[in-house]
Amino acid sequence: MYESFYGFREKPFSLLPDAGFLYLSAKHRMALTLLEYGLMNQAGFTAITGQIGTGKTTLIRHLLTKMEQQHRVGLISNTHRSFGELLQWILMAYGLPHAGKSRVEMYQDFMNFIIGQYGAGKRTILIVDEAQNMAPETLEELRMLSNVNADKDQVLQIILVGQKELRETLRRPDLIQFAQRIAVDYHLDPLQAEETPEYIRHRLGKAGGDPELFEEAACARIHQASGGVPRLINLLCDTALVYGFAEQTARIGTELVDDVIRDKQQGGLFPNQPERPLHPMGSDSTDQASSQAAAGSIGSDPVDPAADLLKKKSCA
Repeated sequence: MYESFYGFREKPFSLLPDAGFLYLSAKHRMALTLLEYGLMNQAGFTAITGQIGTGKTTLIRHLLTKMEQQHRVGLISNTHRSFGELLQWILMAYGLPHAGKSRVEMYQDFMNFIIGQYGAGKRTILIVDEAQNMAPETLEELRMLSNVNADKDQVLQIILVGQKELRETLRRPDLIQFAQRIAVDYHLDPLQAEETPEYIRHRLGKAGGDPELFEEAACARIHQASGGVPRLINLLCDTALVYGFAEQTARIGTELVDDVIRDKQQGGLFPNQPERPLHPMGSDSTDQASSQAAAGSIGSDPVDPAADLLKKKSCA
């Protein structure tokens, strides 16, 4: 509708995850670095969490575009409490036959597949998106699958991506063995006030439009209303462009953005107050330092690869 009017090649604020539009804020860059660190160092489990709409799935799709040929990747993206037999979904993720097979047969087929990939010089990566929907029993089943090792190499690596409820589940006493297997974990918070205008300009430019289309004050209002959650920013910006096109407005200012926010909130589907960001390990502290990476913090005897990695970078 408004693309030609504002000179876009495509919609800049689609709600669908698109790795081509990924904006690497400081938090997203850290999350990506830790994901790459986990892959490079053969971490058995990596966990990335964040509230709804913070860009977790987009980050994973970006990671997939950077995967090298020696990785055999399977993706499970539609988990829910009653989604059935885990092994069926895993076999489907790798394009392996599963129909009519018993649980024992599926398990043996998957073990043969993993060992075969290892023998061919490939590493098997399983990514589970929306992992907060998995029952504790299913997570424990994942842990059992990860027991397959070959010498010093991790044959199967698992990346869990989910909302903050995943962290709460992993703190259960009956999942302590699982939590101790997580070598790297990070919680993705929303964008800061200074990052939201950069995010908006980034997406406008990526779509071929004028990066300065939104006035600075309008960006500040969008951040305030969205709490810095990228999906909510997209929703407000996309609607603002529709309003702007309807009024034939050359730039998006605060008055128009206020109209959008008011209409969205009156509709009852847009939050009046954004959800408060979850600090590492559920701390209630609002201290800025407490919002840094919580790598390895879910289990006991935590590992802090991020600190080592950043220290090496600063010395480079």
